[in-house]
Amino acid sequence: MDKNKKHPEYQYLDLLKDIMENGVEKKDHNTGNSLTSVFGRQIRFDLSEGFPLLTTKKVYWNGVLHELYWFLSGQSNIKYLVDNKVHIWDDYPYKIYKKKTEEKKLPDLTQEEFIEKIKTDDDFAKKHGELPFIYGQQWRRWPAKEGREIDQLAWIVDTIKNFPDRKHTVLSVWNPEHLYAMALPGEALSFPLCHIFFHFNVSGDKLSCQLYQRSADMFLGVPFNIGSYALLTVIIAHLTGYKPGDFVHTFGDAHIYNDHFEQVKEQLSREPKPFPNITIDPSVKDLDSFKPEHVKLENYDSHPTIKGKLTVAGGFDEKDRKSCNKT
Repeated sequence: MDKNKKHPEYQYLDLLKDIMENGVEKKDHNTGNSLTSVFGRQIRFDLSEGFPLLTTKKVYWNGVLHELYWFLSGQSNIKYLVDNKVHIWDDYPYKIYKKKTEEKKLPDLTQEEFIEKIKTDDDFAKKHGELPFIYGQQWRRWPAKEGREIDQLAWIVDTIKNFPDRKHTVLSVWNPEHLYAMALPGEALSFPLCHIFFHFNVSGDKLSCQLYQRSADMFLGVPFNIGSYALLTVIIAHLTGYKPGDFVHTFGDAHIYNDHFEQVKEQLSREPKPFPNITIDPSVKDLDSFKPEHVKLENYDSHPTIKGKLTVAGGFDEKDRKSCNKT
């Protein structure tokens, strides 16, 4: 990293400032929690200058790595994450389970009891740990209308290898058939899909990736998202024979929950440190041979963790339905 250049992490910190100073106050439609947001922003990281794992607070690398593998391997059940001590998705299947207990269909469990059963009871996990149509399934097993499954990510790798000048290597998880009032009654997702599509581009000997994130929790979620999609870019570059280029992060609604304001002020008071580096084991030749142990994070030096409460946002309530379906 050029010592005379402004540290690239300031893009993120400056966006936090932008939201605090210029944002509009809103409320999350599901929880009622207040947030302050701006719309339409972009940051960019040159991956040749280091891996953009934020340093002004410690980012939970184990969570970044295992969540991305969960996506890459096409999984949609949280048991893999729970078994690897990653609990960032616990709230959503528990929310579904809790709704069923309110309908008196299942015994009432605390979230801790629910997660323990996911960990120790395979049948329970298979039934209640599933999040249908979540990222991994949409990446690797998109459900086509005639019953087949489409592996979007494998198609992208093949296209980059064989047709590098083409401009259509886009992966989308946004399927109206399963979203909000566009879904049939009872079939809408009850958890949000926020990072909804990404686009790869070859320029010379470098592969870049742009992510569009429609909704971005800037304090808690986005540091994970930056690390995850930067790592995805490095992995796909490795598999296709290119050097990592830029990771471009484009935001729709970029927001800070109001109960994170003090934590954000703390983070803004800190100076960024040099970014770490990432290496991928050269034995990895294809998507299905990749495992988390093939990634090595080197020289990660960060400021201490800053904790904040997660708002379990989004989802669709059937009582709000106005039909968008045509018969």
